[in-house]
Order: sequence, then C-alpha cells, then structure tokens
Amino acid sequence: MSKGVRRAGAGHGAAAAVQLLVTLSFLPSVVEAQVTGVLDDCLCDIGSIDTFNTYKIFPKIKKLQERDYFRYYKVNLKRPCPFWAEDGHCSIKDCHVEPCPEYVKMANKTKELEDCEQANKLGAVNSTLSNQSKEAFIDWARYDDSRDHFCELDDERSPAAQYVDLLLNPERYTGYKGTSAWRVWNSIYEENCFKPRSVYRPLNPLAPSRGRFFICTFSCLCLEKRVFYKLISGLHASINLHLCANYLLEETWGKPSWGPNIKEFKRRFDPVETKGEGPRRLKNLYFLYLIELRALSKVAPYFERSIVDLYTGNVEEDADTKALLLNIFQDTKSFPMHFDEKSMFAGDKKGAKSLKEEFRLHFKNISRIMDCVGCDKCRLWGKLQTQGLGTALKILFSEKEIQKLPENSPSKGFQLTRQEIVALLNAFGRLSTSITELQNFKVLLQHSR
Repeated sequence: MSKGVRRAGAGHGAAAAVQLLVTLSFLPSVVEAQVTGVLDDCLCDIGSIDTFNTYKIFPKIKKLQERDYFRYYKVNLKRPCPFWAEDGHCSIKDCHVEPCPEYVKMANKTKELEDCEQANKLGAVNSTLSNQSKEAFIDWARYDDSRDHFCELDDERSPAAQYVDLLLNPERYTGYKGTSAWRVWNSIYEENCFKPRSVYRPLNPLAPSRGRFFICTFSCLCLEKRVFYKLISGLHASINLHLCANYLLEETWGKPSWGPNIKEFKRRFDPVETKGEGPRRLKNLYFLYLIELRALSKVAPYFERSIVDLYTGNVEEDADTKALLLNIFQDTKSFPMHFDEKSMFAGDKKGAKSLKEEFRLHFKNISRIMDCVGCDKCRLWGKLQTQGLGTALKILFSEKEIQKLPENSPSKGFQLTRQEIVALLNAFGRLSTSITELQNFKVLLQHSR
C-alpha cells in the first residue's frame, strides 16, 4: 500500500514536473512580463502600441526610409565638441579621435592597438556617393531655395556638411565604448536632466570609482519635467536596442557579421542586472514612440498641400513617396490613444512660458552634446535622432498653428526644412524598428531558456 502510494506519488511528481516545464516554456520572459500595461502620464497601453506598430507602421516606414528623399541626410560630422577637449580615448581616425596611435604607443599595449584597428574597420562612415547623386543634391538645394516653405539651417550651408547615404551607414555596434562613450550620456543626464534630487549610480561599470550620473526621480517632478526625462531615457533605450540587435558577433572569412546579442540585451535591460531600471527604460521607449507618433499625426495637414512634393527630380518616384507618406499619416491619425500635448505648459501663462523655454534650452544643449560623440557613425545617428525628436517637439509646441493653408495663401505659417523632414521620419523609423527588435528579443529569450 505504501509502495503503491510512493509509486503513484513519484509518477504524479514526474508528471507535474513535465507539466511545469511545459508551462514555463509558454511563460513570458521576465523583461516581457514587466514591460506591459498602461504607460504613465498617458492613457495608452503597450500591447496596443505593439500591435499598431507591427501591422500598420513598421512595414510602411521601413519602405519609406528606402526612398531617395529619406535615405540621404546632410550632416556636419566635423563640428568640434563645444563642452570638452578630446579625452584621449583609444578609438580611430574615422571615429574622430586622433590621439589614439600616440596613446597606444605610450601605453605599449598591443591589445589596445588591435582594438583601435578593429574599431577603424567597424566605425568608418561610408561616404561613397555616385556622381549622379551629387548632381541631384545640387538640384535639390536650388529647388528648396526657390520655395518659400523650405529654409536651410546655417549648419547645412557649411562646407563641412555632407550628404550621407543612411542605407550604406546602418546604425549598429561599432566598437565605440568605454569612458568616452559614457561621458556623453553622463553629461546628458547629469547636466541636462530636470531633477529635484540626485541618485548616484556608477557611470562606467568597468571603473566604478570614476564618474557617476544622475537618475531623475519622479515623486515631485511636474508633468513637463517627467516627460523630458522620459524622452531622453527612451532615446537612450532605443539606441541601445539598435546596438544590441546589430552587434558584432564574429568574423566569417575575414568579414564582420552582425546580429542580435542576447547577453548584451540582458546587460542593458534585464530587471535583475539593471536593478529594476531595464523595464522602466523600455517603457520610456514606448512613451517616446507615442510622442513622435502624435507629432506625425499633428503635422499631417502640412504635407497634404500639393506644394509640399518631396522633390528629388524623379516625378514618378516623388509622387509615390508622397503617397506613401500620406498613407502613413492616415495610419498615425487613426491611432485612438494619442498623447495630449495640450496638457503641457498649460498652467500660469508666465510660468508656463518660462518652463517651456527651459525645456527648449535643455534639449538644445543635448543636441549640441551629440557633437562630442567620438565615433562618426554613432555621431551621425545620434544627431539624426536628436534632430528628429527636436522636430517632433517643434511640431507639438510651436506657436504657429499647423493647418492646411490654401495653396495661394501668402502666409508661410509653420515651416519645416528638408533636413527636419528627413530627420523626423527617420527618427520615428528608428523607434518603430526598436519596438520590432524588442519583440524579436522576447522570442530569443524564450528560446534561450
């Protein structure tokens, strides 16, 4: 009798164990379980954003980014850092840090020289452009100058500004890391984050005794300051996701190979490894997505005018590009849970105006910090995504009303430059890609357990 009970118990235990394993195989990952629900400061849930992005936005925005109008971005990668001198971090000639060889020689470390040479291969910006493309850009500039609704920024007129083919220069891990990279984000969080009090965390895990950065706490921050921090944190999370998803894995036949790195993803976002910060960072990514999604919805009337034709000189392609863009705008306007920008800067008129100006100056300072990024490719994508977010903020909080003006209206009204348009759509495209890559990581985490 007792043996029978023991056998039955043993059999039941084995069956239960099998059932437990089966159940666990269908449970969400820890990251997935914590990145769910309704986002703070809005009435939108993460599941709705995932579905909307997967089935409506991502396929179309990816196609739009391949169009000539949106694949070429004019940028000045030679502007000096306005905040600090080069810090001597071992990087590469193409990644803008010139003291590298001399530093390596003095240190007499072969490993650092090899790292430097490897970074040179990974970080170089491919600036190859066909003669036909160069002639087209000259034509585009003439065309923009002749239209009242476009204007060029001073930086774009600089001889150092150049067109870069974004498809030839994908955002991915370049080998740019260490103190130099951390210093940029440290400056962003410590000097430009709205914060009532400070919580210290190690700046560089490899050198905990060195710099530290602030994390803003939310208990006594007003809505506007909470939003600001979430936008910067969301941008940081998005960039980190791109690096994790396009990480240097190994070299095959002497050629580098990039792909998703689960270990790196967990290091940056796992709740255990980040002491609970990882899921919050990912939620801020979704919040940033909502902000830029709302900006696209709001600016749609500007592009619905026939005078805005996304000119490249190819009439048929230009028409197709605009049709695709307007179709994306229709999708953005159909999203039912947009962030309400009118809830911001809505208090005392004088106080709201002062806060708005402070908000603007903080963000402007962050955009200038992007000129301190030591890797050209990282700087390229940092500047583009920062300008894209800045354009979204301009759309949301401009004092000029965005409306569908009559075609013959003498009023210029709200205006966007070509570079702002290119940055706006590409920046949102990177966020759409981030959310898609996050779904892929959730699947990979399930399979890796």
